[in-house]
Amino acid sequence: MPEPTMSAVLGLWQDRPPEENVTVARLADEFGFPELWIGEMATYDTFALAVAVARSTRRIDFCLGPFAVHVRTPMTVAVGAASVASLTGRRVDVALGTSSDVVVERWHGRTRDRPARTLEDHAIATAELLSGRRADLDLDTVHTSGYRLRLGPPGSSMTIAAFGSQAVAAAGRVADRMLLNMVTPDGARRLCGELERSATAAGRSRPRVAAWLPAAVDPTPETIAQITTGLVIYLAAPGYGEMFTEAGFGNLVDLARSGAHPRDVFAAVPVELLESVGLIGSANDVRHRVDDYVAAGVDEICVVPATAGDAAARTLRTLAPR
Repeated sequence: MPEPTMSAVLGLWQDRPPEENVTVARLADEFGFPELWIGEMATYDTFALAVAVARSTRRIDFCLGPFAVHVRTPMTVAVGAASVASLTGRRVDVALGTSSDVVVERWHGRTRDRPARTLEDHAIATAELLSGRRADLDLDTVHTSGYRLRLGPPGSSMTIAAFGSQAVAAAGRVADRMLLNMVTPDGARRLCGELERSATAAGRSRPRVAAWLPAAVDPTPETIAQITTGLVIYLAAPGYGEMFTEAGFGNLVDLARSGAHPRDVFAAVPVELLESVGLIGSANDVRHRVDDYVAAGVDEICVVPATAGDAAARTLRTLAPR
């Protein structure tokens, strides 16, 4: 079985001190992870955080995003990525996604129309701008003319975060890499197959597949509570609920979709649910779980370390590239 690429992810856990993310970045760099994923949620701006992380680390490269395509324009993503590359000297790759109705419509007041079409158009336009070429594009959902980067082009690869079939198909047509977030091995196998078919139809090789997976080696009760809090919102989400039902947790999905209070859903979540979509347990447990994802077609394991109960250091040390 091939060895997967191992990368680290800043979890941006909403119930933890934001500055912990810089500590996690420092640990990932210390333990030899080649790439750090820096997303965007409710605290730090991604580009600002990347520059701060570069000041606290020695060599780790970055993948920035996934950025919400209904919120960030291709030009802002390209300029931001080029700025980080120029200011830090690190390699900077880029990821795009469709985010959620809460983030796009409630927080930003934007309309989340035609998400798959918007995702593909933004990937095309952003990649064109990142190449350093002048972008003159009139796509269904993106219109840009006359701009090219004034900074050196960062040479970024393009990752598309996908879960639904249309987003997976878009990744097969235009992405260098597809990102899956918190998925079971069976779910990963199915999505890798969909990606292969889309890429083949487009006359391309299948893009690499990365999976963000919550991780905790020898978790304490506090660690389990942290991961559970982050997972509860996914139980009722379209696609995720069906995946968890297939994994044998349909009763929890029904509870979440019934409108039950999140604390009641939280109390009902067994550790087995966390284990179904993550790297959780002893060192041997998590290594075997990595093998399950590789067998399903995942090329890159993206470790999202929990931090409660001092879990980050032992988790990153255990899963560091060999």
